[in-house]
Amino acid sequence: MAGRDRVVHLLRQLERAACRCPAHSNTFHQGAGAATCTVRKTDYAFEMASSNIRYGDGVSREIGMDLQNLGARNVCLMTDKNLSVLPPMKAVLESLAKNGVKYKVYDNVRVEPTDTSFKEAIAFAKNDSFDVFVAVGGGSVIDTCKAANLYACHPDADFLDFVNAPIGKGKPITGALKPLIAVPTTAGTGSETTGVAIFDFEPLKAKTGIASRAIRPTLGIVDPLHTLSMPERVAANSGFDVLCHALESYTALPYNQRSPCPPNPINRPAYQGSNPISDVWSRHALNVLAKYMKRAVRDPEDLEARSSMHLASVFAGIGFGNAGVHLCHGMSYPIAGNVKTHSAKGYTVEHPLVPHGLSVVLTSPAVFNFTAPMCPERHLEAAEILGADIRQVKREDAGAVLADTLRQFLFDLHVEDGLGAVGYTKDDIPALVKGTIPQERVTKLSPREHSEEDLSRLFEASMKLY
Repeated sequence: MAGRDRVVHLLRQLERAACRCPAHSNTFHQGAGAATCTVRKTDYAFEMASSNIRYGDGVSREIGMDLQNLGARNVCLMTDKNLSVLPPMKAVLESLAKNGVKYKVYDNVRVEPTDTSFKEAIAFAKNDSFDVFVAVGGGSVIDTCKAANLYACHPDADFLDFVNAPIGKGKPITGALKPLIAVPTTAGTGSETTGVAIFDFEPLKAKTGIASRAIRPTLGIVDPLHTLSMPERVAANSGFDVLCHALESYTALPYNQRSPCPPNPINRPAYQGSNPISDVWSRHALNVLAKYMKRAVRDPEDLEARSSMHLASVFAGIGFGNAGVHLCHGMSYPIAGNVKTHSAKGYTVEHPLVPHGLSVVLTSPAVFNFTAPMCPERHLEAAEILGADIRQVKREDAGAVLADTLRQFLFDLHVEDGLGAVGYTKDDIPALVKGTIPQERVTKLSPREHSEEDLSRLFEASMKLY
């Protein structure tokens, strides 16, 4: 008996000393007062979250019935000025009219939104009692609609409350939002699947955003017929966003190497690091893109290619929406935010613009050459999917091979010759680095640690591509 008592005593001592995080304990009942994880510094779990997705030619005609099924009485319908007169918006409006759905249109969404344009849309949403939100457009429209829904449902919140730290306070979203149906018209952002809304924060000339599973759309209606209205350069730049979503999420820091270990599941970020489920979606998106993107860009009437790219956007969205992105996206935000005079072909806007997909892909050869030593097999696999012959390639050459493969891919699709071609010089590098530093939410998912000097070298290497 004495031996048994000693065993019980030792077990009780171990229980008192044990880490209280779910990784090491079943003592979930201890609540907010429980000790946080003191043993494990990195995460041990990942979550898979995505919007419901409906796909099919002409499926937009069902949206009026969806809104009826939701019992919608007053719908906030958001789009932009250009899309407001194009077939995708016409199809949605016809469905709403046919099903007797009452709505109000907000068509003042800015392509590449800012904090100012977000606030204008939020003011519109707060000025009425909307019970459902609908976004018809690309990532700019869908992200703006997410923000409008969020702040209309949290009328007392300060704008920076939910904005990602360190620019905002990064508070968790605990209140319920209204249903949001997203109808994407571009094949790129994957915003219909994710809980992320990105905007330019004008005071710092840098992009930031809101990231929470709470803001992801209730339903994404993916109608490939809408992609036929995309101009060639819009199709190209949207596709480059898909490319980098897939590559970055597939090569991101693994979820179980990301720190800190969250003390509560509500603190687990949407961008968790590469994981076995996201890997499947990201890799498949890359395969589809390799087969169809050039066709989709070169022939706007190629319904098979444009439909396939629309699905690739969804696949990559599910992948990066749970794994995250890293350096290409982190560095893209100041590239877009500090734009001077560049006029983007194919975009009907009155302000200087480096489209998001372009701002992301211009650094991709340099970035993946830099990150390859941490997971060379994945970089080689990506290069092979994109057409490279890797049979005789050594692991230490993975970065150079993927970089060369990307350069050829971009050259074939007539991408501008680096940052210099969109108005930047070496004198701008300090400002670009400064704008990247606040993007820790994504840059910390790089598989390779980096310094400001590393970022400077990456921007410099991206000034000219060919």
